[in-house]
This record gives sequence, structure tokens and C-alpha cells, in this order.
Amino acid sequence: MALSAVAQQRKVQNKPYIDLRPMHFGIQVGFNMQDVEFQNVGPQQILLPDAEEPVERTVLCDAETWNPGFSVGVVADMRLSQHLNLRVTPTMHFGSKHLVFRDLQDLNDGGIPRETTQDMKNTYIAFPTSMKFSAERFNNYRPYLLAGISPMINLSGKDQDFVHLKRFDAMVEVGLGCDYYLPFFKLIPELKFCFSLPDVFDKTHADELTDANKLAFARSVNVAQSKMIVLTFYFE
Repeated sequence: MALSAVAQQRKVQNKPYIDLRPMHFGIQVGFNMQDVEFQNVGPQQILLPDAEEPVERTVLCDAETWNPGFSVGVVADMRLSQHLNLRVTPTMHFGSKHLVFRDLQDLNDGGIPRETTQDMKNTYIAFPTSMKFSAERFNNYRPYLLAGISPMINLSGKDQDFVHLKRFDAMVEVGLGCDYYLPFFKLIPELKFCFSLPDVFDKTHADELTDANKLAFARSVNVAQSKMIVLTFYFE
């Protein structure tokens, strides 16, 4: 009990009036993990260049791993009340998604479907707007929760890969973090989970492919939902 009482003693506060500013700005750097969840169409009829009649193909597409990337941006914070802030954090996310296609009609000697892969590189410009709900400050730290929405623009250009995502997306974001008050600024580590709201699969991409052998892979999916985990460090 004595040790607990000592641990809860008040200490000298760094930057005691920093949270009273009506508005302030900062920068952010961090890491992201990207993933995408697909809905496969199942068996489909494909007309190959050297065939007179359509053939049935079943290709399964999946993103098996979360791929790491990095993020940079700025932050604008507006104080609404003692515990509530409105935050706008324009961010650029650099990363990729590793896709694996399994053709159930193309088996190896062991009877296992052959795999074809695609590395889908993504560069997003995001404009998150969120509400930050902060607890009472104790000494030099202050935990918080946040929730918001993030419109995003996919800067990846058109290519001849199997699958392509739409240019525009919107994600709902929830997360938590903690303000650490240092002698000259605030350091804020934050963990955020992002989930895509619309279907981001580009259904017109298959019509733009010049290689007909890729159609079975390009049309194996009809719905795609992006997901992202972002660990960010703010300097305010």
C-alpha cells in the first residue's frame, strides 16, 4: 500500500497549459499494415483465345498476410471542450497487398492447385476527421479514445495485373492512444484500426486486360473490402 501511494503522487507537470490552446498543429510518422478481404465468385465460364467454347474455371483469390508499410502526415487539432477535440490528420500511406490465386482446374503432380501471386502496391492520400475523447491528465500522461471517418484516394495507376482496386475509398477508424507531455512538446503514440465502408473492387479492370489468359483471375472476385492497422507517433 505504501508503494502504491508513492506511485500515485503528483509530479511536476511539463507544459501545463498546452491543452488550453484553441487550435494547434503537428506532424506524424508511423507504420501501417494493409490487408484486403475478397468475396470470390466461384465457378465461371471463360472463353480462351485458342478455344471454340467457354470452359469452366474456378479461381480462389486471397490476401494471406498483412503487409507492412509506412505513413507520414500532419495534424490539425481544435479544442472543443476539456475532454473533446476535433482532429484532421491528412496522411499518406505507402504499402502493398500480397495476393495469392489458386486455380482449382490447374493441379500439380501432388493434386494441389497451382498458385499465382500478385503484389499490389498502394499509395493512399487520406483525409481522416476524428473525435478525440481524452481522460483527465495525470502527471505527464493522458490516455484517450478516438473515432472518425477517413476518405482516401488511391494513387496507384492502371496496369495489367490481375486485380485492381478503385481510386476512391472511405474507411471508418477507431483507436486509442496516450499523450506524453515532454519538456518541449507532446509525444503521442496511437494505435488505429481502419475498415473500408464501400466495395473497392474495380469491376471494369478485367475489360482493359490485353491478355485473355488473365481473365479467369481478374474475374474471380466481385467484392473487396480494405483493412488497415496504423501505429502513429504524433509530435505536437
